[in-house]
Amino acid sequence: MKLIVISGLSGSGKTVALHTLEDEEYYCVDNLPPNLLTAFVQELHQKDPIIHTKTAVGIDARTSSADFRQFPEHLQKLHSLQVDVEVIFFHADNDVLIKRFSETRRRHPLSQDGLPLVDAIKKERQLLSIVQENADLVIDTTSKTIHDLRKLMIERVRDPSAPGALSVLFQSFGFKHGVPGDTDFIFDVRCLPNPHWVPKLRPLTGKDQAVQSFLRQQDVVEQMLESIRSFLETWLPQYEAEKRRYITISIGCNGGQHRSVYLCERLAEIFNAKLDNISVRHRELS
Repeated sequence: MKLIVISGLSGSGKTVALHTLEDEEYYCVDNLPPNLLTAFVQELHQKDPIIHTKTAVGIDARTSSADFRQFPEHLQKLHSLQVDVEVIFFHADNDVLIKRFSETRRRHPLSQDGLPLVDAIKKERQLLSIVQENADLVIDTTSKTIHDLRKLMIERVRDPSAPGALSVLFQSFGFKHGVPGDTDFIFDVRCLPNPHWVPKLRPLTGKDQAVQSFLRQQDVVEQMLESIRSFLETWLPQYEAEKRRYITISIGCNGGQHRSVYLCERLAEIFNAKLDNISVRHRELS
């Protein structure tokens, strides 16, 4: 059985993630107390192990703190039952969460007895910290739209050609728009020649042929590409050996339009020949 546990802060995108998994033919159950995980899996297996081969459950703060303290033990029990379990945790900046609650006029599940929203969010972060620490993938949705999140979930769960193999996301971004929180490695390429200062290239992106030709002609760009490629070829197999499922590699330039986009495209092309699960995201272009 494949089991995906969806958890995270209220307003960070858990519902969108579960709905996306439902569209991908996962059997989904929301708001399941962590202490019922093992019994839930055993019940499904006894009913029909074939129908429920792909299952997802949502776990949120509407349960007791004792359940969360024992969360690592619940995961260990699932592993002992030979369940292929993944934990995906969603979070976002406080200001963004407050804005989302204001726009939807929803009530935070922990805002009881007049507890201010900002304090409810803080309490929820503390309560779910043990889940985040045990997550296989942590996703920061601060700068993501619903469409971004749906696409990301589909890329993560849709029929990988080699079950359990490492999935690598190359993500371009602009430092002037903030450093992405959901990343494992960040490479700063602002030292490279910038097509922005070439008037005819300024409105283009690193996906355009003219920009690619310009950057290919720069020796220092090729040296940077080779250095990153060599680093990843050395260390990605080590992460795969440790059963890591996801690695996000972020390449940043100033605006996230030219150099970082170009290098992500080149790296994805290189590693597509080496790994099965490669995807690309250009944060500022989306």
